[in-house]
Amino acid sequence: MNMMASGQSRIRHAERPDIVTALRAHGYCVLKDAVTQTDVGALRRDLEPTFERTRRSVGPFYGDATKRFHGLLGRSPHMAPFVLQQDILGAVKSILGNHCEAIQLNLTQAIEILPGGEPQPPHRDQDMWPIRTPGVEYLVNVMWPFTPYSAENGATIVWPGSHCKQEEIVIDDRDAVAVEMKPGSALLFLGSTLHAGGANRTDAPRRGMIVSYSLGWLKPYELPWLAYPPEIARAFPPELAELAGYRAHRPNLGTHEGRCPSHLLSGAKAPLGAIDALLPEQEELIALYRSGALAPVASRAIS
Repeated sequence: MNMMASGQSRIRHAERPDIVTALRAHGYCVLKDAVTQTDVGALRRDLEPTFERTRRSVGPFYGDATKRFHGLLGRSPHMAPFVLQQDILGAVKSILGNHCEAIQLNLTQAIEILPGGEPQPPHRDQDMWPIRTPGVEYLVNVMWPFTPYSAENGATIVWPGSHCKQEEIVIDDRDAVAVEMKPGSALLFLGSTLHAGGANRTDAPRRGMIVSYSLGWLKPYELPWLAYPPEIARAFPPELAELAGYRAHRPNLGTHEGRCPSHLLSGAKAPLGAIDALLPEQEELIALYRSGALAPVASRAIS
């Protein structure tokens, strides 16, 4: 597969108020200077030893010339500025929020494409889940470079507008864009956008990470309570802990002992009892039923 390298003039950049508009129109955009170089440097230093000792990936999708590892919130205290970047988080909530009560972290994954790494097969990340509802996005990905991304070293490749062509499994390479960007910038793309990791034709590795957010009622790629058990998550800011799984999704999804799993962060050892986590309209419906205001609908006889 010969991916066409694309110049900067074809890459869609978005100013902060326009992220949602750009995502809906093109399926992706680049936000420049989303975090500081200090933030990038601190996180990169924390993850350096893990990059060095991680074995190569196995399989035709990951590629045997890549390294990947997960659970990044537990590997560095410097993840918060990336995961909680307010412009990005606001855009993600705008894209996903109408279809769930709360969003969640789907994945945090560090990725290194080694010299000689081949292009990844084009794919849509939403295909992890065997459901499809017109007009609904299931996740938003955010790619953060630790080293400069170029068409030569394996920059992420996207197919602009492919979120509107979901019936097309493969789209002409000439329509693809290699998203070149520097550390501190972020590439956002929808789960419905066709994309791939590029080939690394240089003699240096390409390093970065992907943080993805999904609808809160989906099973995430990365099981959060295994990645971030309570002894780790207690150190997280509340908003980060919620994204990492310590929040029930109404009605009564993702609970522990019948309660919101945030109780695990308090360290309390008292006996527990189940507590409903219902949406307001569900509570209202139950109240109407108990009051007798809801009359049963007569069933139609089948002849």
